[in-house]
Amino acid sequence: MNDASTHLAQFRSELSAAQSPEAIQELRTRYLGKKSYVKTALKSLGSMSADERPRFAKDINDAQQNIERELDEALAHIGEAAIAKQIESEWQDLTLPGIAQERGATHPLTDVHAKCMAVMRRLGFTLEEGPEVDSPYYNFDALNIPENHPARDMQDTFWLPNNLLLRSHTTTVQARVLQRKPPLPIKVVAAGRVYRNEAVDATHLAMFHQFEGIWVEEGLTFGDLKGTLLEIAKSVYGEEHAFRFKPKYYPYTEPSVGMDIQCAVCFAKDEHCPACRGAGWITILGSGMIHPKVFLEFGYDHTKVAGIAFGLGTTRIAAQATGIPAIKPLYEQDLRVHRAIHRGGM
Repeated sequence: MNDASTHLAQFRSELSAAQSPEAIQELRTRYLGKKSYVKTALKSLGSMSADERPRFAKDINDAQQNIERELDEALAHIGEAAIAKQIESEWQDLTLPGIAQERGATHPLTDVHAKCMAVMRRLGFTLEEGPEVDSPYYNFDALNIPENHPARDMQDTFWLPNNLLLRSHTTTVQARVLQRKPPLPIKVVAAGRVYRNEAVDATHLAMFHQFEGIWVEEGLTFGDLKGTLLEIAKSVYGEEHAFRFKPKYYPYTEPSVGMDIQCAVCFAKDEHCPACRGAGWITILGSGMIHPKVFLEFGYDHTKVAGIAFGLGTTRIAAQATGIPAIKPLYEQDLRVHRAIHRGGM
């Protein structure tokens, strides 16, 4: 065996052990590079006799061609094997059901607000906004709740420097609208966060959401109030539910009524019911005819104009829609509550 054949046999032995593109490249450099046996042998052709040179040159060229060809074949084989391995590791049975990405969901409070707002727009109401940090005048005094009035204890809120407070109801927005005296009829709603300085339990929080409205026009009656409330309640809750009115007291309305919905959980007085706690009915809103003193405060002639006012606790409605007995989870990071309204709720 001549030197070229010996060199080729050694190359093939090392090539059989090469298992990566990096190993192939290393062999290519060692057997075909500037310092390889092939390049060195070709430089020695000048010192050979005319009889030896053709045969030796042919052996070296044949060895070089074989090395190049076998290196290319080995590199292609390694690449094909790598692709086959990747395909096997990433293979999926396309006949199986797909893996759907989980979709997000809007907050139940956002859904309830949107549904209430859709009803009010259909009735000709527009949305007004106001500050959450307000003065005692708009929160109490202008609404027939003077200093030392018992209702201030019922709506005790959080007081801030400079005699400011966190609003205890969105009625402050209605007061500001009446102060502006826009043209009649006035039909506006206000919605947002309100605050009460009270103990936290299943049905009460220090912060919650309200949705209130007023309608001021000449000739409005208590019948207009009841008709409007029934339309709102049936649109939000559905025609199949039973509702009732009951006398209530609010300083800024006279007469005042509350509206209840029959408990959809027990349909009776069940003391173990987590929703109504044995009452059989759940209060969903408060309302009444705007008090004459409120009209006088803002310069309206209460003998010529009348107004209706109503307020819904959207936090409580959202809790009912999601089927949870307490309202606190609505303000926690529990996605099960956020998705509940999309699983057959309101």
